[in-house]
Amino acid sequence: MPSKLTLRLDESLIERAKLAAKRSGKSVSQMVADYFSLLETPEVSSTQVFAPRTRALRGAWRGANLDEDDFRHHLEEKYR
Repeated sequence: MPSKLTLRLDESLIERAKLAAKRSGKSVSQMVADYFSLLETPEVSSTQVFAPRTRALRGAWRGANLDEDDFRHHLEEKYR
């Protein structure tokens, strides 16, 4: 049986969540529920079998010192 949960968040975060929910065709409540359901999932074990493409990407960014400014710069270059 669904139950009510109150979250206290910054207004800007609430607006971003509403926009993301609208784009995905879900409610904010459903997005939160989807996220919480992931928390129940046990962590991926190192013995789990991945598709070859996924396996090739594992650890690709390990040790990278990237932040939001780097991503913005990437987008500026990409859409120049």
